[in-house]
Amino acid sequence: MNRNLIHGLMVTLLLISSAYAVKVGEPAPDFQATDSNGQMHKLSSEHGKFVVLEWHNNGCPYTRKHYESGNMQRLQKDWTSKGVVWFTVISSAPGQQGYVTAQQENEYLKQMNASPTAALLDPQGEVGRLYSAKTTPHMFIINPAGVLIYDGAIDDKATTEQADIAGAKNYVSQALEEAAAGKPVGMPTSRPYGCSVKYAH
Repeated sequence: MNRNLIHGLMVTLLLISSAYAVKVGEPAPDFQATDSNGQMHKLSSEHGKFVVLEWHNNGCPYTRKHYESGNMQRLQKDWTSKGVVWFTVISSAPGQQGYVTAQQENEYLKQMNASPTAALLDPQGEVGRLYSAKTTPHMFIINPAGVLIYDGAIDDKATTEQADIAGAKNYVSQALEEAAAGKPVGMPTSRPYGCSVKYAH
């Protein structure tokens, strides 16, 4: 294959991938997914509300940091009480770390006293790939107009240590507070940290 043809193919692939990549400031891609109670949720049905997407894997030490400390549950309770829709999304494929059945997820939510609006089961990774979710946790925030306003880490302490939570800057709360007050989000993107999302191969 000649060099020009290879170059042309690479450019085409880059254009295709960038066309589907989610970008802050652009409309968040719509999706539908079934939750752990068998209910169907569509992002477009939540128009007019802030929506948080939280990628989750209960076997990942970075996820466990935020759940075993109660940090993620505090965020869920705080923001859902203010009308924010909070979707926990599980994109682990069957046989991979973090994969759960609906019953297992409901038992986990009860055990951890977690209170997202819903836990969305995404074993084929369709929602995860749509958003290019890379890590657990990986956080996204969508504003009431359906525009993506945050994509990145939960906070600025990329460790598995629970002790680091107290001194961390929580990017999710900061972005929600700013946006709810009608201000621009000061830190709209950050590098997500955690375990890689365990997609089906």
